[in-house]
Formats: sequence, structure tokens, C-alpha cells
Amino acid sequence: MTHGSGPGRHNLPAETTRLVGRERDMAELAALLPGERLVTLAGPGGIGKTRLARHLAAGVAGRFPGGAWLVPLADVRDARLVPQAVAAAVGVAEEPGRAPADTLLAALRARGMLLVLDNCEHLVQDCAVFAHRLLGGCPSLHVLATSREPLRVPGEVVWRVPPLDLPAETVTDVDRIGGHAAIRLFAERAAAARPGFGLTSGNAPVVVRLARGLDGMPLALELAAARVGFLTVEQIADRLDERFRLLVRGSRTAAARQRTLRATVDWSHDLLGADERVLLRRLSVFAGGWTLESAERVCGDGLDVLDVLGGLAAKSLVVTDEPARHRLLETIRHYAAERLASSGEADAVAARHRGHMVELAERLERDGWLDPFVPWERRLAAFEAVKAESENLRAAFDAAMRAGDVRAGLRLCTSLRWYWLIQGRVAEGVSWFERCFALPGRVEPAVRARACRAYGEVCYDHGDYDEARARVGEAQEAFQALGDRAGVDGCLTTLALIGMRCGDDADAETVLDGVRRRAHTDGEPFNEALALSALAALSARHGRLRTAARLNEESLTIFRRMGHLGLAANTLIGLGLIALVQGDPDRAARFYREAHGIVGGPDGLRPQRARCLAGLGAAATALGDLGAARRHLDESLRLTGLTGRRNAVARVLELCAALALREGDDTRAVKLLGAASALRERAGVPGSPSAGARQETLVEDVRTRLGPPAVAHLWARGRDMEMDEAIARATEPPSPATAPAASPIVATDARPGAGTRPIRPASTLTPRELEVAALLAAGLTNREIAAELVISPGTAGRHVANILGRLGFSSRAQVAAWWAARRRAGREPDA
Repeated sequence: MTHGSGPGRHNLPAETTRLVGRERDMAELAALLPGERLVTLAGPGGIGKTRLARHLAAGVAGRFPGGAWLVPLADVRDARLVPQAVAAAVGVAEEPGRAPADTLLAALRARGMLLVLDNCEHLVQDCAVFAHRLLGGCPSLHVLATSREPLRVPGEVVWRVPPLDLPAETVTDVDRIGGHAAIRLFAERAAAARPGFGLTSGNAPVVVRLARGLDGMPLALELAAARVGFLTVEQIADRLDERFRLLVRGSRTAAARQRTLRATVDWSHDLLGADERVLLRRLSVFAGGWTLESAERVCGDGLDVLDVLGGLAAKSLVVTDEPARHRLLETIRHYAAERLASSGEADAVAARHRGHMVELAERLERDGWLDPFVPWERRLAAFEAVKAESENLRAAFDAAMRAGDVRAGLRLCTSLRWYWLIQGRVAEGVSWFERCFALPGRVEPAVRARACRAYGEVCYDHGDYDEARARVGEAQEAFQALGDRAGVDGCLTTLALIGMRCGDDADAETVLDGVRRRAHTDGEPFNEALALSALAALSARHGRLRTAARLNEESLTIFRRMGHLGLAANTLIGLGLIALVQGDPDRAARFYREAHGIVGGPDGLRPQRARCLAGLGAAATALGDLGAARRHLDESLRLTGLTGRRNAVARVLELCAALALREGDDTRAVKLLGAASALRERAGVPGSPSAGARQETLVEDVRTRLGPPAVAHLWARGRDMEMDEAIARATEPPSPATAPAASPIVATDARPGAGTRPIRPASTLTPRELEVAALLAAGLTNREIAAELVISPGTAGRHVANILGRLGFSSRAQVAAWWAARRRAGREPDA
């Protein structure tokens, strides 16, 4: 399986058997897809819609710049989760304070991809509305849907998937019979079940009768072919005919093909042994497949699961996607679920499934996150296991909510929060926690305390700081009552981070230093390293860069010793940023390269990889290697754009603006800075500390060359850009003729009214503020600045406050450091 958005990239599973008999359908659909925005493969269950869609998507993925991406919807029961299922499939992260559908729409607007919405029938109305919105908002997007009925969306092309073609009963020539798709499929699968099987003049008429009796349905043919291992074709055909007659008498209202398929599955089920029937129905509780361990834990009551599972696989009722993972065909799973519901053991099986998934999630949380000494490879394996089990975990949670099992629900939420945070996808976590906390019933204090802390961390990442503070505060009190000092200290670290994010960090250093010392004494490396990282962020925020670097180095040592290389990579990224600010791009590049070596592989660590590439691009820009800078920043912006997070895109756009200045493209640079500023405002996320200073430094030289009116005009043009437009502008190759222009404002470049909107870059300092900044950097107090400039101390204080706000600083020392860096770069203005 390949991933990404380049040509030929997709998330489609590898095919384990050859697709037979769909050559004409494939050719016609492949010719149809590029010209049609929405194509729906419609037909009854078992006709082969999903198989055809996946094979088709894999074949045409290279024609779409954004590749082809499969979104399986069979196990999505809540229509509100359809946008989240699509976002998860294409790698778009959720954004605090924004509906997932809005983030997804923005992220996909310019991606020329093929989106495969598979199994829409149970959510057909909601899928139709969502597909219509996607197609309306994303002009380059194409959708291929599978459903038992059309979506009925304007512009939809409905492709009725036909049965495989069949020979007439009167045809007797073996070669002619063997040329028909239904016969070829049966013969090929039968030969796999019984080596040496072939179409002969003796069995060909019976095979024709059998295939025609099955109406050329691919699933029915495959099930029948699997029986060739122990029955003759004549026995299969005779038994099948009998079943068809019984089923027709039982229901005259069902569609003919549904009657045929039902008869086929009924007949196949009747051929199973008693243990096979029991295991088949129990396996229906799994959503998204299972491992042998899970099947044994959930379904093994009185059964030898390994032996019986092998029998079901041999009869083509269980599909093995990879050596360690199995699943039921969807039609078989629904059939088995009906059998489970009527067996009297549905509640018991569901309870075992729920209990097993809770235990599995908690074990994976220990391996992936909590255990202080686990090899990195094992942590990655835990991360991938959670991803593979996501549908089962969701099914277990839904079952817990239906049963009112708040304890199981809270344990599931708590044990998954690390995965949601790494993925940048926390809206589902917020929803799960809210549903759990709304249920009546009490749980033991330790379970609630862990849940409150985890919920607070999720809310913090989601941008809901009030709820985060309240939940973590409740957890702190509970841990205190339980005598759990490590739990208390973990809460204190999170509360300090919340305060820092909200600009209330007066006591943060004292609190975090206390946590660090206690964790070191108690042998709690995780809490110690997290406290050190928070202290480093606090020091950097206040301009104490050497202290921040030292603290990060200490936390890095602990993370490496723990095998927590994902967190080590985050720390290396922080060290790279500090080195850049200190004017040492060579050292910064070393940090970023080391971090990229950790996160460059796993697809789930895409946000960290994008940050590494952005840092490498910034370092290359500073070193004058503009070709490398463009390669790194283009890839970082592509990955960041896929997440849909506007604040992250804004940060990379600023780096692209710095590169554009080095390339001599003043116009592009100012537009990108304006776009970055607007994206941050639209996302409701304030700029990071020193963001204003970075903008001021970048804009200053351009303002000198082009003049303030031209810069204001370009800034306004940039602010008008949508995110995908800004990304496209940033990744355009540099023009060989690029050079600073005398004035970019010409008639062909102006929009109506653009010249009447002199929006000034928010970080721009006035001439008087530049004078105050120079004196402030020289160490003068407000009163001394007032005396020097013959203004009142109150006016001097307001100037200082404006400077700090516009540059994104929190201390006078940061202004002094910034001013000194300007002087070293030869940028000091006449004050």
C-alpha cells in the first residue's frame, strides 16, 4: 500500500485474488471517470461493487494528481461521523473550534483526487448530502461511490454493476462456455479449492446450470466454487436448486437477486459443521476484522478457534488480508449477525468483545505511551495496532454506550487519547468523553481521575482551555485524595501548559520545577521529561534561549533513554528552532535531520515530519542553499496542507515568504505574509511568541524598496487568498527574471477596490515605535525613554506595550535580543 498525494498514491488494500470477468466494465468505467465528477456503482449485495471499485481506483489512481483514497463506510453507524471517516482516510487532521466537514472541505479544495465512498447504502441520504457539498466546494475532486441504491445527487452517473456474463443453456462447446466471465470465475476459484479441477465436456453443462442458477453473482459463484473441494459439481447444483425453490416460496416480495444470494448463503451455512456455525456467528461482532488472539478471546468459549477458523477460511467465508488479520465478507457478516441475534448469546458475545477491546486498548496505551522503557519499534507497533483496530474500538464504545457501561466507555476514551493527540484528530475524542460523562452511574475514583485528566488534555489540544482547566483540576484533586503523587504532578504540568497558552504563566516556573524535582526523586522519568520540556518552552517564551536549550537537552536524554523517540523528535525540533533563533542554521539543520530520521517513515507522524521539513527549509534558506530550501518547504507545505490546520500552514507560509525574499520575489513574499496573517485570524489562533517580530523583520526591507503603500496593497491581496490558493502561490517555481520591482501596483494587478483598502501588516512598527525599541534595547527604563524623546512616561509605557504586542514578545529582554539580531544582519534603521 502506498500513501501520499502524488500520482499513483492510494490507501487501497492489495488484492489477494485476480479480478475475473470485469475487463469490459473496467475499460468503460476508466474512460468514464475522468470526465464525470460523481459515479455510483449500484447493485445488490454480492454483485461485486466493492471489489470492482477498489480494482478500478487502483488502476486509475495515477491519473489523479492527489491519488485515489478509499473510505470504508460499512461500520460507520452515526451519520455525523462520515466527514471524520473521510478525513481519517485522506489524512486531514481536525482543527480546534471548527467543524470537521469545514476543515476537510478546505483541505481538499485544490486536491485533484479520486475519493471512493464504499458501502453508502445504510447512510445514503447523509452520504448524498455530504458528497454534494464536497463536489460543490472542491472543483478538482472526483467521487466514486458504491451503494445498493443511487445517491440521487445532481450530476451523478449511476453505473448498474451487472452480473457476470453467462452462456446460454443451449451452448455445448467447452471453449465457448469457458469464455464467459461467470464460468471463468467459477473454474478459477474451483481449481484453487481442488487442484486439477478444470472445465470438461462432461462437467461443462452442469457448471452452466449452476452458474445460471446463481445469476452470475460473483459472491455466490465463489462460495459455490469453494465446495468443489469436497462435493461434485452435480451435488452442488442439485442442492442449490432445491434451496432456491424453498426461498422463492418463502418471500415473493424480495428482489430476485436478493433471493438468490440469500439462498446461496443459507445453503453455504447449512453445509457448515456445528462449531463452524457457532464461530461464524460470533465473528460477526468484529468490525473491521480481527486477529487470531482477539478471535480466541471473544469467540473461544467452548471452541478450538484456530482449527475452526481454518475451516471457515478454506470455505471462503473468512478472508485473510494479511498473515495476522482476518475478516468476513460484508454480506456474510450481516448474515452471521442475524444468526447471532437469534442465537440467544448476542449480549454475552458483545460483552466479551467490549471487555477485550478495553483491555487491548489499555495494553496498547502502555506499550505506545505510558511504559517508561519500551523500544521504539514496539511503540510504533502499538500505534499501528490502534489504527488497525479503530473500527472495533468504535464498535465497542458504541456497545458500551447502548449498555450504559460508563466504566468501559471511560476506560476506552482514556486509553485512546494518546493516539488521538498524535494523529491531530481529537474531535472524536471530545465526543466520546462527552457521551460518557453524560451517562448516569458512578465509577471508582481512580478510573474517573484518569479519565478527567485525559479529557482535559484532549480539550487543551482542541482549544477549549476552560473545560481543560476544569477537568484537569478535578483530576488533580482526585489524585491527591488517592495519594497518587505522580498523577498529581502530571496534572500540574498540564495546568501549567494551559496557563502558558492563556498568557497566565506567573507561577508556572515554580510549579514545573517542583514537578521536575519530585519526579526525579521518585523515579518517574515521563513526568520529569515532560516538566523539563514545559520549562524549556517557558524559558524560550521569555527569551532565555540558552536555558531553554539546556532544559530541552535534559528532556531529550530522558526521552531517548525511555525509547520514546516520538517525543524525542519533538524535543529535537524545539532545539532546532532555538538554534535558528540564535543564528546557527548549521546546528539547527543537524537537529532537524535527526528528528526527521525518526518521524520520516510512519504515516501517522505526518505533522512531525512536516515540522522537520519546515525547519530544514528555514535552515537551508539561512545558509543560502535556496534549491534545498524550496524542496524542503514545498514538501512541508504539501504535508501541512493535507492536515487542514490553518495555523500550521501559516507558519510554513512565513518560511516560504523568507525564501521568496532571498529569491528576490518581494511581491510573492508580502502576499504570503498577508495570507499567513489572515489564516491565523480565521483559525482563531494567536501567533506564536515572536511571530510579529518575524513578520516585521521580513517586511522591513521590502517596505524600504517598494514603499509602504505598495506593501499595504500586496498585504491586502495576500489576506484575500484562500488557503489552497496561498499554498499554490507559495509552491510555484521561482521566476528566473524575479527581481525587486519599483512598484507592484499596476492596473492589471489591482482588484476592484483593492487600492482603497490600505491594510497595514499588523506587526509593523511606527517610526516612533522603532525609536522606542532602540532605546528599550539599550536598557533604558520607561521614564528614561520618556526623557530622551520628550514624551510622558505614560506615553512611553504605551509604546513599549504596543511593541511587545506587535512583535509577539512578553519581555523587554526579547526586544533587546531581536534588536541585536537586526543590527548583526545590518538591518538597523535610522531611528
